[in-house]
Amino acid sequence: MKYVLQLAAIAQKQRRHIIGLMSGTSLDGLDVALCAFEGAGAQTRVEVLQFETLGYDDHFKNEIRRVFARKEVDFQHLVLLNVLVAERHAAMVNQCLAKWNIPAASVDLIASHGQTVFHAPRVFHGMANYPDATLQIGDGDHVARRTGIITISDFRQKHIAAGGEGAPLALYGDYFLFSLPGENRILLNIGGIANFTWLPADGDTARAFATDTGPGNTLLDVFAQQLFGQAFDEDARIARSGTVNTALLAALRSDPFFAKPFPKTIGPELFSAEWVQTAIQNCYPGATGAFPAPVKPEDLLATLARLTAETIAEAVQRTITGVKAPVNMYLSGGGAHNPLVVKYLEELLQDVTMLPMAQLGVHGDAKEAVLFAVLANETVAGEIPADATLGGIPLVGMGKISFPG
Repeated sequence: MKYVLQLAAIAQKQRRHIIGLMSGTSLDGLDVALCAFEGAGAQTRVEVLQFETLGYDDHFKNEIRRVFARKEVDFQHLVLLNVLVAERHAAMVNQCLAKWNIPAASVDLIASHGQTVFHAPRVFHGMANYPDATLQIGDGDHVARRTGIITISDFRQKHIAAGGEGAPLALYGDYFLFSLPGENRILLNIGGIANFTWLPADGDTARAFATDTGPGNTLLDVFAQQLFGQAFDEDARIARSGTVNTALLAALRSDPFFAKPFPKTIGPELFSAEWVQTAIQNCYPGATGAFPAPVKPEDLLATLARLTAETIAEAVQRTITGVKAPVNMYLSGGGAHNPLVVKYLEELLQDVTMLPMAQLGVHGDAKEAVLFAVLANETVAGEIPADATLGGIPLVGMGKISFPG
């Protein structure tokens, strides 16, 4: 009863303080955004008070990689990680609060995305008798208990239950925060997987949507690690030293996923090292030598950077075909810091004005954590009409609520 009343009081507050947590497919760390909210729905106003990214150590990354995007895993290890990830994330929240000199009692909610370990929409698994599905670990009860803060987590399941694919969820927060009458906006996030939200100038909720486009940083990071022993290709130095292999690029782009209609979602379950290896083998049957022979390692990274840019650009062009008013595209995510990918996008999308996400008041690196805080705010304080839809999917409150006690 105590926490139910507390939740009701939070819903009635004029200003709510919510911490958004995001750990993406890059596995580089946890984004922690402390946000102040006023209003809900189209009247949502947010101020990012604090933001921090806390990196994961190599051991923790490798523990997650043992189950990440793998069809067969040690089930006991997965079960243990469900708790371990939550404990680590809770400890990071406590660490941030201590650094910011902010007492936990002054924070109303935590919005915890958790860690995706397997994303299986029908477009990937292809089994007609099975639904879209996804799994995030890092149980909200453990986060709530260890921080003393009411936690909302596991957001993606309600989206699937309402008819979506569980991703990308950015449409909801993007529409509430960034839709602007009179301006056509594309909010592009280049994370492990690249995705964007389309917000038409007329504000039509039936036309707005969010979709994945294909690989963002995931393949670039995988091969920077495997071939060069680097966590990622900083400033695209390796890729810029290589040359795009046009035959391999064509083979990679021939995957049926890229031609599927919007909205769609995918993950590293498809776009994996094995996927690239198969494409190289198909391009160069009978080739010998250590992988990626006969493709030079630096040429492989150059090709993958071009793949990211071309598949994003093609998806954007399909979306804005017939749109007469100017289109502004706001960039966020780790790929927004990749100068080669950005250069390619500028070349391929000359009719689109590219701008930093910070111009809309939210730093690009913080955007995804902020968006999950938006979802938590909507779950607690939103008033959603029964027949409301967004992007063709019923507009629903998402997330499961965990109390500290």
